[in-house]
Amino acid sequence: MDMFCFQCSETVNAKGCTVRGVCGKDSTTAGLQDSLVWSLKGLSYWAVKAREACIDTDEVDLFVAESLFSTLTNVNFDPDRIFGLTQKAFKLRANLMKAIEEKTTELPPADEIPSAAIWRNDANFDKLKEMGITVGPLSTENEDIRSLRELLVYGLKGISAYADHAYILNHSDDNILHFIEETLVATLDDSLSADDYVALVMKTGEQAVNVMALLDKANTSSFGNPEMTMVFTGTVDGPGILVSGHDLLDMRELLEQTAKHGVNVYTHGEMLPAHAYPELKRFDNLIGNFGTSWYNQNKEFEAFKGPVVMTTNCLQKPRDSYKDRIYTTGLVGWPGIKHIPNRTDGSTKDFSEVIDQALRIGSIGKTTGKKIPVGFAHNQLTELSDKIIDAVKSGAIRRFIVMAGCDGRAKERQYYTDVAEELPSDTVILTAGCAKYRYNMLDLGDIGGIPRVIDAGQCNDSYSLAVIALKLKETFGLSDINDLPISYDIAWYEQKAVAVLLALLSLGIKKIRLGPVLPAFLSPNITKVLVEKFEIMGTGEASEDISLMMAGK
Repeated sequence: MDMFCFQCSETVNAKGCTVRGVCGKDSTTAGLQDSLVWSLKGLSYWAVKAREACIDTDEVDLFVAESLFSTLTNVNFDPDRIFGLTQKAFKLRANLMKAIEEKTTELPPADEIPSAAIWRNDANFDKLKEMGITVGPLSTENEDIRSLRELLVYGLKGISAYADHAYILNHSDDNILHFIEETLVATLDDSLSADDYVALVMKTGEQAVNVMALLDKANTSSFGNPEMTMVFTGTVDGPGILVSGHDLLDMRELLEQTAKHGVNVYTHGEMLPAHAYPELKRFDNLIGNFGTSWYNQNKEFEAFKGPVVMTTNCLQKPRDSYKDRIYTTGLVGWPGIKHIPNRTDGSTKDFSEVIDQALRIGSIGKTTGKKIPVGFAHNQLTELSDKIIDAVKSGAIRRFIVMAGCDGRAKERQYYTDVAEELPSDTVILTAGCAKYRYNMLDLGDIGGIPRVIDAGQCNDSYSLAVIALKLKETFGLSDINDLPISYDIAWYEQKAVAVLLALLSLGIKKIRLGPVLPAFLSPNITKVLVEKFEIMGTGEASEDISLMMAGK
């Protein structure tokens, strides 16, 4: 095979991509990414050893998280940049080894050092690609151990993404970054049993909760607490820029730079929740949301006549029709696509090239749209808690259905629209992430002024849904969170959703439906463990699942 990747829900035949990724990742990029992950495990080994010797590892800690984030599905498709990250990993590794040797006079015995921590660092581009096949997921022969190791790595990728978002807003937690490295090292340890790895999976879930709380604090302290806001889904006359991804700081800097030029800004995909933050909604040129989920970006970016900025995942292969007006920034990359450099020395990013192009293109034209509600993060939900509690006590709200997570192109995802349409009128959908695009344009009405679709925000804002569940548990005096009238019907696509799932499991939540397919990286035995321990199940027919969820099953 030319490559092997099964980290997303759309992997070929629910087994693995072996020639080219469904995401558009070619075998070269796939091999380089696997080599990068391998080198990060080796670098993490030395970071752990360095801290034991009281050597500072701050630069390495952040680098490991950012590099892991780069390998998350639909982030960085540029082999040159992945190659560069691996070379930097080798350089940082050499620096740590030298520092440890100077501090302790000697390194650990060679037979105690994992091969990932000492493999040749003069490998060229082609060798790194080939190495990726050798050290990738299939290098672990035991299927169950492989399954657990990959579950850990993918959870860590999600945690790394959230940690990086928080760091950009000057919020970090060394405990989280150190946990990422320590757990990467654990995936190299052949002495660990399946039970050991299951315990690590639970700890990863705990850190997923911690990092989402950290990012929530970073976002709210920087941009204010999200407020219930109605968002227009059409366009107006005038120049416009479309912004997709998750980076709210990029959004604010772009809004600041466009405001004086008469250029309107629209959100796309996971950037929709930006409209709810007071610090962002104060800009009059933040007009609305254009388009839907990431997998529709090819036709939607083509239809939007102005420039497009991708701030984070989820990027697809750009079409020629808009290739000259799409920009990447941050960790996102595609070969041949213009990239906006990172901030340096405390300065802001320079979006002038994008703004100039928007002005040259001129008006993108007027399109009709409707208004949809966003902004129901935990602070806003707390303000509505009395109303929600009264509705539950009176029977006006019989059940909450959490349909958070990811969207995707698979036809099976119509299931989530069917569930939303067929749910009884006394139910409320709690959502976060791009899964919302399967039903957030439906006219489902409200219950006593409470919208039947409560949108908490981006995928990381699933934290808000956990917070409100814990508060409801406390309010109703329940000893078990699973006794609440809440069912979980989660859609997953990539590794941030894996982190969210592990977070929910760490909070003790059971009976989670996970769809539209179960992860290909879970072996039958590990799937059985998750079913027995947490009662995780796959999705079925919408009507049947609704009946079961309404019965608390």
